[in-house]
Amino acid sequence: MYTRSTLTQTEAASVIELFEEGFTAKSVALALDLTPNPVQMLFQRWQLRGAGALVTRERRQYPFETKLEIVRRHVAGESGRALAEEFDLPSPTTVANWAVIYRRDGEDGLRPKRRGRPPSIHRDAPEEGEFETLRAENERLRAEVAYLGKLRALRSQERR
Repeated sequence: MYTRSTLTQTEAASVIELFEEGFTAKSVALALDLTPNPVQMLFQRWQLRGAGALVTRERRQYPFETKLEIVRRHVAGESGRALAEEFDLPSPTTVANWAVIYRRDGEDGLRPKRRGRPPSIHRDAPEEGEFETLRAENERLRAEVAYLGKLRALRSQERR
């Protein structure tokens, strides 16, 4: 069973049995007093895989080109279920989600994203250009201190 589903394994098995008897997702949810949304999602997976809808699948990453082809065909009018069946996707909802991302963000939204937390930017650390400026100023101040030290030594020798 899918880890994010709210249905237990026994509930899902009962739901699948009723689907195979010809009941719709809505009628099964009412009959078993279950939340309609997970039953509907299981119904969509059952339509693609039959009893195999109960088997947990490994999460797969799909290449950008494949996602783009699927979304373009879906936007052109092909059904999400047919595309999910052809490309062995988990459910038609995957196609619909990709289509939403495509409409919102364009092609770049379908590209793979970096995983994990983004690297932190140290706000206290100076930028590279600023770092070089500070280094040059530090060298100038050192030279000035050395010059003033020698000048003071020369003046003290003149007074003697």
